[in-house]
Amino acid sequence: MVDVKLDEKGLVPAIAQDVNTGDVLMLGYMNPGSLKRTMEGGDVWFYSRSRSDLWHKGEVSGNYMRYKSASVDCDGDTIILKVEPDGPICHTGNPTCFFTDLDEFPEFFREETGPGVLEDLFAVIQDRKEAMPEGSYTTKLFQAGTERISQKVIEEGGETALAGMSGDKEHLVSETADLLYHVLVLLSANGVRPEDVWAELRRRQG
Repeated sequence: MVDVKLDEKGLVPAIAQDVNTGDVLMLGYMNPGSLKRTMEGGDVWFYSRSRSDLWHKGEVSGNYMRYKSASVDCDGDTIILKVEPDGPICHTGNPTCFFTDLDEFPEFFREETGPGVLEDLFAVIQDRKEAMPEGSYTTKLFQAGTERISQKVIEEGGETALAGMSGDKEHLVSETADLLYHVLVLLSANGVRPEDVWAELRRRQG
C-alpha cells in the first residue's frame, strides 16, 4: 500500500506531464476523491480550491486530459500524472501553463492568508534571533531572555481572554495576533519549531 501525504487542507499537489513529449503541462491539487475518480474514470479530475469542489479538467474548454498513469515522489507528498492532452491545457491557449521564463529574481507574494502566515512569521523571528538587528522589538525580547518572553505570553494571554469575555471582537483579533507572535518567539527561544506543535495536534486527533 502506497502512502500519500495530504496538506492541512486535505490536498496533495499533482503535476500533469504529457506522456508523449514529457512536457510539464500544469500543477493542480487533488483530494482522495478526485484522484480516485481520475484513476477509475480515465479523465483527470482536480480539486478546485476556489470552488471547494471537484473540477473536471477541460469541462469548460473541451481540452481534457486523458489519464495514463500516476506516480508519487519519495516523500509521498507530490503526485505526477502522465496524461494525454486533447488540446492546449492552459486557459491562455498555451500548450502548457509553464511558458513564462524567470529572467531575473522575481517578487514573491502569498496569494491567500491562513496558517501559512505563522510559518512566515516564525521564519522572520528565526532570522531576527540569528542577526539580532538593532532597534528590533524581537531582538529586545531575545536579549531579555526566556523569562521575560514567558511573561509577555502570560500578559498577552490575559488580554486576549479579557477581550473575549467582553465580546470586543476588534481587540480579540489584535490581542490574539499579539499572543501568537509572542508564543512563536517563546518557541524559538527554546529551540522548538511550529512543526513540533502541529505534530502534537495531529497526534491528539487520533
